[in-house]
Amino acid sequence: MLKNITITVSEEAAHWARKKAAEENTSVSKLVGRMLEDQMRLTDDYWRAYEKWKKIKPIKGFDASKRLKREELYGRR
Repeated sequence: MLKNITITVSEEAAHWARKKAAEENTSVSKLVGRMLEDQMRLTDDYWRAYEKWKKIKPIKGFDASKRLKREELYGRR
């Protein structure tokens, strides 16, 4: 479900939004709505992933510092 909102911006921002919307062949309303949704998703996804990453524990018995170098692995020099 879509909701209407009213925003107040400077004349400069309104001019930019009209120009940008025209370049993208869309309305200012759709442009602003898409920008808000993009920001919402970026923020929510980032923090959700960050919190998940912080909970990851090291793998017992795994030490990445002892792995072969690429050249050693493939017999290259």
